[in-house]
Amino acid sequence: MVIRALPTREAPRRARAALSAGLTLALLSSLAAPAPAQAQAQASGAPRRWHEGVSEERKRRAIELFAQARELHRQLMLGEARAKYEEALAQWEHPDLRFYLGRVLKTMGLSLLAHESLRLSMRWGPGSLEPEDYVEARALMQELVARELAVMELRCDEPGAAVLLDGKPWFVGPGVAERFLMPGEHVITVKKEGYTPLTATVVTYAGARASRVLSVDRIVTERPWAAWVPWSVIGAGAGLGVAGGVLRWHAGEHMDDAGQQLEASCGLRCGPGRSGEYSRSRTESHVAVGLFIAAGATLATGAALVYLNRPRSYRVDDQSGVKIEMVPGASDAEVGLSARLFFF
Repeated sequence: MVIRALPTREAPRRARAALSAGLTLALLSSLAAPAPAQAQAQASGAPRRWHEGVSEERKRRAIELFAQARELHRQLMLGEARAKYEEALAQWEHPDLRFYLGRVLKTMGLSLLAHESLRLSMRWGPGSLEPEDYVEARALMQELVARELAVMELRCDEPGAAVLLDGKPWFVGPGVAERFLMPGEHVITVKKEGYTPLTATVVTYAGARASRVLSVDRIVTERPWAAWVPWSVIGAGAGLGVAGGVLRWHAGEHMDDAGQQLEASCGLRCGPGRSGEYSRSRTESHVAVGLFIAAGATLATGAALVYLNRPRSYRVDDQSGVKIEMVPGASDAEVGLSARLFFF
């Protein structure tokens, strides 16, 4: 009698487990062993840059975390897989880790982070990834740029002007900067001391490019007259007041002298005369009063001039224009944009 084993549900499960283990082992070996292009570079003596400065202990820990991340990824536990990939990258900045993290982030809908991770996986050129992975990474980046991301290019010609995007520093002019970002409304701010801050809102759309030339208005501060003019008038008024005070004091002295002379010459029987001291005292008193009046008028004029001579600020337009025509572009190393600028 021949007993034939019947197929059970355990057989497919074991086959799948064996296949998963084989794939994981292959992926782990891709971390530890170089790809053909990498092996060729290593044989020629060229170092693989992602190996520089990384200890064997950190590499071993990164490989362990990568295995855990792959298993979580296979079970579609994307949040946990992402955390493991990032933990592994903290140990070892490896192109394969960046590539698989980019895959997870794209599946999670985190398009901007996915694009950045895929870009970093390709930054060392085609030899950093397996050929099929490199092709896939480029295709994924192109898909993200075409369907899920927007591109913003800003130009600022003002030296020292700080450009902020959504409240975060971006670059300092003069220069042209480009950034991938999520579609929607974004706030651009340009700041420079002595200039009027510029705030603008730009709406971007998926698969589209937005470009803008930033210009700031210079603030000019001027006075109607030189700053010393009103204060010189006030100083002149104060001088007239001091002169009037000194002259009034002399008039009082001369009046006292005239009284003493009158008392010494005839006592109480004489009436007031027209002595020289008395006449001088009256003249000096009149002149002193005139000086006080002139001093008051001059001080009032000086105070009015100080008020009128306050600095006034106004803006001087500093405008320029540019038309930017942008088209998608790609190379063997990266996916990006090419641009042509027309100034007018």
